[in-house]
Amino acid sequence: MKRSLPLLVILAGLGLGYAFGLQNYFSLTYLSEQRSYLEGLVSQNFWLALASFFLIYTLATAFSFPAASVLTIFSGFLFGWFTGGLLVVFAATLGATILFLAAKSSFGGFLREKLAGTAASFADGFSKDAFGYLLVLRIAPIFPFFIINIAPALFNVKTRDYVLATLLGIIPGTFAFAWLGEGVGSILDVAKASGKMPSVKDLVTPEITIAFVAIAVVAAIPLIIKRLRKQV
Repeated sequence: MKRSLPLLVILAGLGLGYAFGLQNYFSLTYLSEQRSYLEGLVSQNFWLALASFFLIYTLATAFSFPAASVLTIFSGFLFGWFTGGLLVVFAATLGATILFLAAKSSFGGFLREKLAGTAASFADGFSKDAFGYLLVLRIAPIFPFFIINIAPALFNVKTRDYVLATLLGIIPGTFAFAWLGEGVGSILDVAKASGKMPSVKDLVTPEITIAFVAIAVVAAIPLIIKRLRKQV
């Protein structure tokens, strides 16, 4: 029970978030409706707004609340793409690390002991080159953010490798979404006039997706070369 407590706290926090309807605030619709109010808060209390946003993003990530993309857009809109992106990089890394440590202390060792055969071999391979694998997974958002936050806990990944790979790997995606956020005001104006609010997926262009994949391929090249050398 003591080992499961961190994970139970995470699950309880996630449940409370949905119970209080936080998902209604983490949306482009809310941003459109409260745009003037939020801009006023930032202009009047910039540093307090910055610290508050950092805390909100960290908690949302730690409790696995599915709001990473839209909150990153919020950051670019409220603070500009550079400041907002930098804020999110550190807040997301901190929140992800909290979740990783909670998962690792709760059930990481137990599930690892239960793994057998191919799964166990994969776990060992992942742990031997954790930084490289994590870096590629972070750069190319193939899997949901919260899954990549928890999965390394099952493979005995060192906290140092996890933090560094997360910090570096989320930089391209974070600044891309923050850049979208800085220009989302004009999109919201058009959407409000037409009566149809876009989703986050509508803002992600094919060019951005291709860019993510290209960066991930470049990051994976050293891993591929390393494996080929071992086979020769």
